[in-house]
Amino acid sequence: SCTGAMHLGLKSFGIKENDEVIIPDITWIATASSVTYVNAKPIFVDVELDTWCIDPESIRKAITSKTKAIMPVHLYGNPANMDEIMEIAEKNNLIVIEDAAPALGADYKGRKIGSYGHCSAFSFQGAKTITTGEGGMLLTNDSEKFTKMEKFGNHGRSLDKVMWNDEIGLKYN
Repeated sequence: SCTGAMHLGLKSFGIKENDEVIIPDITWIATASSVTYVNAKPIFVDVELDTWCIDPESIRKAITSKTKAIMPVHLYGNPANMDEIMEIAEKNNLIVIEDAAPALGADYKGRKIGSYGHCSAFSFQGAKTITTGEGGMLLTNDSEKFTKMEKFGNHGRSLDKVMWNDEIGLKYN
């Protein structure tokens, strides 16, 4: 599921208890749920009137010393303002996990959404553009984080030993 993919992303990038993750106040519960799965705190901020996507100015105002990530949601096919979001993230050393589930195939300035953040999650649930009945997909270009995601998403199974689980994980493959 997309919730599982976002959970994997948050966990793999080290988001943990007492960390804050900035999310838009208009989204599906999966976005906030994935934050609570790692015992972090979702911080809800306003959205832009024209896109209904997270407002970069609201992000700036919400950042504290506990903020570790931003989770923009590309809502109803509308891409969030990724140039400004990535600029804010870089300036404040924050991780960006794109919830791209509601906008599969959308472009932002000629580039596909889901290709801007440190990772992105897509959903194939029955109400989405492309469906497999359920399920989701997590993308990243960080090979170290991908290895963590792959391991955690397969019950914590060791990648170099057959049938050996050396940490607790979940079933997300």
